[in-house]
Amino acid sequence: MRLRGGATALVIAFASAVTLAACGGASPGATSAGAVVAGAAGSAVARAGMSSSPAPSPSPSPSPPPVRLPGAGNPAGRAYVPPAGRPVSTRHPDHVIGDGTPASCTSQAVVAAVAAGGVITFSCGPRPVTITMEATAEVRNTSTRVVLDGGGMVALSGGGARRILYLNTCDPALGTATSDCFDQQWPHLIVQNMTFRDGNSTTQQTNDDFGGPSGGGAIFDLGGQLKVVDSRFIGNRCFPAGPDLGGAAIRALSQWENRPMYITSDTFRGGACSNGGALSSIGVSWVVLNSVMTRNQAIGSGANPARAGTPGGGSGGAIYTDGDQYTVTIAGTVIAHNQAREGGGAIFFVSNNRTGTLTIEHSALPDDPSAGFETAGFPGIFYIGQGSPAVISSTLG
Repeated sequence: MRLRGGATALVIAFASAVTLAACGGASPGATSAGAVVAGAAGSAVARAGMSSSPAPSPSPSPSPPPVRLPGAGNPAGRAYVPPAGRPVSTRHPDHVIGDGTPASCTSQAVVAAVAAGGVITFSCGPRPVTITMEATAEVRNTSTRVVLDGGGMVALSGGGARRILYLNTCDPALGTATSDCFDQQWPHLIVQNMTFRDGNSTTQQTNDDFGGPSGGGAIFDLGGQLKVVDSRFIGNRCFPAGPDLGGAAIRALSQWENRPMYITSDTFRGGACSNGGALSSIGVSWVVLNSVMTRNQAIGSGANPARAGTPGGGSGGAIYTDGDQYTVTIAGTVIAHNQAREGGGAIFFVSNNRTGTLTIEHSALPDDPSAGFETAGFPGIFYIGQGSPAVISSTLG
């Protein structure tokens, strides 16, 4: 499948001093794998002294300090992050979800705030919270910028029943902003300091003229611009069979002016989809920096195009990309223990016109088995593009 427009460079950077033990455990509590772990915070208790004079009224107990989740991504990653890939300021939010209590942070409030647009933060109390979404939060096409920042304390869950976040500039139900929905500058969706878990788009198989909305168990994005920083994606799902269907965590199509999509200091764990157990795109470039992708699976069967008698799919255990002129660069990143039933246990990369390039820098890609096929000399990778993949100060296999 092809969409209009080419794609620019996808850079994935990685630091050479990565330790793999942090992403190899089965427990979602592994810190460097970005799992959801909350530490306990102790509070100090003051002792009152004895006195013959009346005891003073006790001072109110201080509020406990916020308990934030440990950082996402690869803590050993040292890839340079350009300004376009960094988090944005949320000091002056347009919307604050919650009144300081967990009960006030609801699915309805998230849906309403995302539809309204602007900078969105949360006030749900001093400890991490999970908000189970009762409906998918949809970005309106007339919004300029939507920033969703959980402060490292908020998880949005699809409850195993629905996609969590949806942006589609070609979906008329979300409004029309320009005459060319495939190359629309806005909305600019920025997700930072969030956790997305148990998103599910397995009921959506459609690949129509605007490329969706198949894939994207947690986030689907066609058009505008998307950036994800310091966030976690745990146990998301999308349709289990079919060629060009993918992205258990994120499905991306048609970014504005073919600008690359930044994935910065993020963790993707335990995703499963026909293709792309973490990320999937057509005609989109990616810049993946200082991130971790572990134990994701491409579970389809029959590859792309589908072999006779099969439903197709099964490629790109972690990353599945297709299209014409686009690039993927991976830096400071660990891609480990992912699996593909067909090709590319770690990465599936096909540039149909052989103009696209794949660059892997200061990264580690161990133990990403491809049950069907991969490119000779590049374990875990299936590559069709310009020349061979550029592997710099990195380990494969």
